[in-house]
Amino acid sequence: MKNNLIYITLIICFCFTGCSKAQLDEINTDTTKIPEKDYDPNELLSTAQLKYANIGYYQLVYQSTMMQLLASTYFYYNNGDKYINVANFTDYQGRIFEEGYLQLSVVREMQRLASLKNQETNSNLINIGDIMAILILQRITDTYGDVPYFDAAKAMQGIKYPRYDKQEDIYDAMLTDLEKAIQNLDPQKPKPTADLFYKGDILKWKKLGYSILLRMAMRLTKVNPEKAKMWAEKCAGNTFADISDNAIIVTDASSFNSQNGTSLALRTFSDYREVRWSKTLIDQLRKTNDPRLGVIGEVPQPGLANNADQKLSGNSDPAVQLGLPNGLDLQEGPTDVRNSIGYPGGTGTGADFAPLGKYSRPKTALYLKLGGPIFIMTYAETELLLAEAKVRGWNIPTSATTHYANGVTAALQSLAQLDPTGKIPQGTIDSYVSLNPLDESNMQNSLNAINTQYWLATGTNFNFIESWLNWKRSGYPVLTPVNYPGNTTNATIPRRMIYLSTEILNNTNNYKEAVSRLNGGDILTARVWWDK
Repeated sequence: MKNNLIYITLIICFCFTGCSKAQLDEINTDTTKIPEKDYDPNELLSTAQLKYANIGYYQLVYQSTMMQLLASTYFYYNNGDKYINVANFTDYQGRIFEEGYLQLSVVREMQRLASLKNQETNSNLINIGDIMAILILQRITDTYGDVPYFDAAKAMQGIKYPRYDKQEDIYDAMLTDLEKAIQNLDPQKPKPTADLFYKGDILKWKKLGYSILLRMAMRLTKVNPEKAKMWAEKCAGNTFADISDNAIIVTDASSFNSQNGTSLALRTFSDYREVRWSKTLIDQLRKTNDPRLGVIGEVPQPGLANNADQKLSGNSDPAVQLGLPNGLDLQEGPTDVRNSIGYPGGTGTGADFAPLGKYSRPKTALYLKLGGPIFIMTYAETELLLAEAKVRGWNIPTSATTHYANGVTAALQSLAQLDPTGKIPQGTIDSYVSLNPLDESNMQNSLNAINTQYWLATGTNFNFIESWLNWKRSGYPVLTPVNYPGNTTNATIPRRMIYLSTEILNNTNNYKEAVSRLNGGDILTARVWWDK
């Protein structure tokens, strides 16, 4: 890991500080450092994977509450819960941009070192690098719109100020680049040795590649349905086959301080006590008697809303689960939670958090867990996307009803991958799925059902960014925005994040050109190319 950090330092130097040649020569010739030809590039793969997965606070502050999956009365979450740019926290909007390109630089350095050492032997590692690069870049461009693609992470080639490419061009390149990388994977060649997703299983990487390709294709349903159809049909039959294919990183509890927790979303006590499941989510689960209701939520024990004992398990009885409405606060005015309709009263003992005592929080055993998993992409997602593709009349094997049932089933099954206490009996799952089939009699109803289940699947797996991105594309579930005083979006759920603030100073001309292509400028309510 020490050598790993040396190369990460180099990457940061290349990308952000404009190191001089003399400085680089000094670093590269330091006799105390391992020669780059002897460095194992596999170490950088695991670094990039963990950094990609661990976006913790950034989606917790914004997308989790914007999507009405979580809710909070705490001012820290006003950014997403109430669409207010709280001072000192707006910088988080640029973190996916900033850290995404750091992750990309790690991947590109991994590929360079792999090629330098033995391009043929490291062929799978290099192609997995391309899949990782596209996974990273899709999240960046889907969050902001036009971003650097063709010039990205090329500071070593002298490109210090990368141009922002149009998202339409980025998608064209990503689709073809990803397909090429998938086809170049070869199970007969050496496997990567530090792969946190699949432990080097090349066949699973192929499935992941096609699953990402399907997701990219479906992003185009509003702007280019014919292209979306062509690429989605290529993926059918090649994506995930069951939940064992889920791309997951299992974190290492021993790496974290048990008292202070980790930087992972909701795995620090201070974050955990400040959020609750949203009323929108809980009401949706209750409406269909969804068995997830008694698995993902719990009401804190009386008197334990604001102290260390809050980590004790609460009451998971579905009958007592209650979602917190979004857009409320503790300011003693008309928007105070205690003045809201249906307020149940508090049972806690702390001035700040006692009022939330009877609202459902994410279940302790599943979500407040050091060493827990982080979901990257799941079988449930791919099956629901295939169900939508079939509903649209595309040439997809198997019926939309079957893909839908597979997706809902997988979403419920995947909760056991969070923790064994999340396991729902298969008989219960089968009964729920049979009682709630896809209604194909009306296309809009079908799209609503499919994408509402996608929202539930990604939200209960804490992949809030993907919940938001698919909601932007599909429009489902239909969410009622909050209208909190002083909100910056005119009571509109944000459609993008604001670019990294330092780009205004460091890459001024390219930044301004990109902003000029946004309707309304660099604001939360502007829409990316495919979000029409």
